[in-house]
Amino acid sequence: MSSHPAARPGPGSDQRSDRTSGPGGRSVTDGTSGRPPGSGLGEGSGEGLRRGADGPEGGGREQGGRDLGGPDPAPGSAAEQPWSRQRLRSNNEWLLLERLRTTGAASRAQLARDTGLSKPTVSAALATLEQAGLAREAGLLAPGRGRVAVLYEPDPTAGYVLGVDIGRGRLRVAVADLAGEITARRDVPNRGSTAGAVADAVIAEARAAIAEAGIGPGAVVHAAIGTPGVWDETEQRVRYAAQLPGWGRRGLFDRIRAGLDTTISVHNDANLAALGEYARGAGAGSRHFVYLLLGTGIGMGVVSGGKLQRGAHGAAGEIGFLPLPGGPGAGAGGGRGGGQGADQAPEQGPDQGGDEGRDHDQRPGMLESAASAESVVRSARELGVRGAATAKQVFDAARAGDPAALAAVQRQAEQLAYAVAVVSSVIDPDLVVLGGGMGQSSDLLLDRVEEALHALTPLRPRLAPSLLGDEAVLIGALSTALRTARPEVFDRRSAAVDRA
Repeated sequence: MSSHPAARPGPGSDQRSDRTSGPGGRSVTDGTSGRPPGSGLGEGSGEGLRRGADGPEGGGREQGGRDLGGPDPAPGSAAEQPWSRQRLRSNNEWLLLERLRTTGAASRAQLARDTGLSKPTVSAALATLEQAGLAREAGLLAPGRGRVAVLYEPDPTAGYVLGVDIGRGRLRVAVADLAGEITARRDVPNRGSTAGAVADAVIAEARAAIAEAGIGPGAVVHAAIGTPGVWDETEQRVRYAAQLPGWGRRGLFDRIRAGLDTTISVHNDANLAALGEYARGAGAGSRHFVYLLLGTGIGMGVVSGGKLQRGAHGAAGEIGFLPLPGGPGAGAGGGRGGGQGADQAPEQGPDQGGDEGRDHDQRPGMLESAASAESVVRSARELGVRGAATAKQVFDAARAGDPAALAAVQRQAEQLAYAVAVVSSVIDPDLVVLGGGMGQSSDLLLDRVEEALHALTPLRPRLAPSLLGDEAVLIGALSTALRTARPEVFDRRSAAVDRA
């Protein structure tokens, strides 16, 4: 995240501005470039909770049948023609709005020079954007000589988005405006004892954040939700999230959507963390990197050329299912689930769908049993560490020089090195980012993982700690929500002006 950028002249200008942006604040961006309205919103933006349609990256329909590119034009109408005046005006307005968003406040003359549009066209488009509440004056440009020019910028209050990170231990929620400025956040323990209770807690915390931001519920255009597991678009539920018992029950996310009263999309948490790290963290500038989410489970997100790689079924990165050397007898665990053996699967309760147990698929000998927070604690106990009930306590003991704790850390590093070696052989990343709760102990893990990796394979990607820490999933969620919300806000407000 970064401070809100100051208004500045367009590229190549030697003019100076006497105006800077408002008070700095925490912000997030999706890192996307301009695109015409109605086009796809970028690969990797996630899976939408939309029946019978693609997710946001496909430009599919929102719930209720509305297309992201606007209403379907009547056959033969002017709007149906690709070069109709209405469509051309809309494209010009979107072009200017994206130019202002990606490179900062600018004057009419700068916009005309940068986009190739005529000054009258720019003036007309800006007038429409102002009328729609999509752009606003941002101060004055005071050149060394000549007339003072008015600067314009996107109006960040035209809409808001919600990001949600659902973990076994904590719930994190944030509200951001269209500039990515975080206006409110909540970070609370996840005390839900059932899936329904967790869903209700998400709704309650989201509403509290919206109230804290000082906006009405209708101002939130889209909410992106990060969760362990894989979103099943066909069945509209999450699979492989054993660490949240009952979380695969059908209807849970319809319940959340109704409680938030906005469209939502559901995403794997490691994928969102990878997108967040790419936008604002250690993955920025990487051509092909892997993010390892190390916590109560282990997950992975792969970003290549700025695009998230999801696989045929959205399960790319479910590295917890990777078999361990030595076969089934090597351990017990599976899924994004918390390292439980087949005889320790959570019992089905009244809040859990009857077929969800198959999604846990907890088979012996999977990586998650040996490379998660629970496995660190288990190893520490086996090695004689006393009084360490959490992975953090084990790492703290190792920092204090406890030999048994150091041995447990070494064992964990070797398992992670195995995972990195396998991933490197398959996808050849230039960077592997260690994130999640255990990723915050990279001071102990990084060198050990690298040393063990060198003993396993000649392929040696660069290893780095996460720069976003616990906020990676939330930042990725906001970034993803912004990709969906910006074109939607543009369409809504432009349509309102057309009707006026």
